[in-house]
Amino acid sequence: MDLNSYLKKNHRLVDGFLKSYISSTRRNNSCPKTLHRSMGYSLMAGGKRLRPIFAIAGHEAVGGRAGNIIPIAASLELIHTYSLIHDDLPAMDDDDLRRNMPTNHKVFGEATAILAGDALLTDAFSIVSNANAKPDALLNIIRELTYACGPHGMVGGQTADILLEGKKAKKSELLYIHTHKTGALIRASVRIGAILGVASQKELNALSKYGENVGLAFQIVDDILDITGTDEELGKSAGADILRGKNTYPSVFGMETSKEEAKILIEKALDAIGDLNSKADPLREIAKYILRRRN
Repeated sequence: MDLNSYLKKNHRLVDGFLKSYISSTRRNNSCPKTLHRSMGYSLMAGGKRLRPIFAIAGHEAVGGRAGNIIPIAASLELIHTYSLIHDDLPAMDDDDLRRNMPTNHKVFGEATAILAGDALLTDAFSIVSNANAKPDALLNIIRELTYACGPHGMVGGQTADILLEGKKAKKSELLYIHTHKTGALIRASVRIGAILGVASQKELNALSKYGENVGLAFQIVDDILDITGTDEELGKSAGADILRGKNTYPSVFGMETSKEEAKILIEKALDAIGDLNSKADPLREIAKYILRRRN
């Protein structure tokens, strides 16, 4: 399959929904103009839309159609964008650049940036709850999202990351940070697609294992690129993790071991969905693409 065409096609579908969503927030002047601008600034700043595409690919892997999941898939980008806005704040990672643009708080101020993140996270659940799907499926999807985003997922991982900044993390602590701060939402994205597609338990188990391994590999590759990449390639300040005393895979395990671990994780992800038919090929190609980025 042509992965580039697949990514571009679904990127357009997701962006089309996001543009419609951000326009709707100003209807009847119910949302303050500055808040609306702040939300749209970060949401439409670009990005690979990888989490929505994981959801779409997970949905298609069990026989679903992309058009049926676009609103729910797009809601994942609202959640991801909220997390980036908050991660960039001075109290967190204190970043000045995101997606090759000044971070939200640099443009709109800290208070508005915090509220924009809050608004995006809240609206993500509104989008899901209004999606055209069976109530039990929507309830399960909301359950997946709340678990992946809250203290057992992203928030827990971010907290551990902050508390261990400037300290030498144990291997188990680093694994916790990566599987929660980044991996949890990627795993949930794949699972959400499968849940909406009424996957069998066997299919859901396979896709869960895929998501777990790909999610961790994705963050390891990001750690590698923070050292080897440029500001322009990353869309943010290269080497920032080292300067802040962050615990990364290369800092704990070394560069070569990190590259090998990413390779092993991608192999495990591919093995996990080995019994799925060709409809899972997009997931296979995305996994291989993640591994190629490490070089």
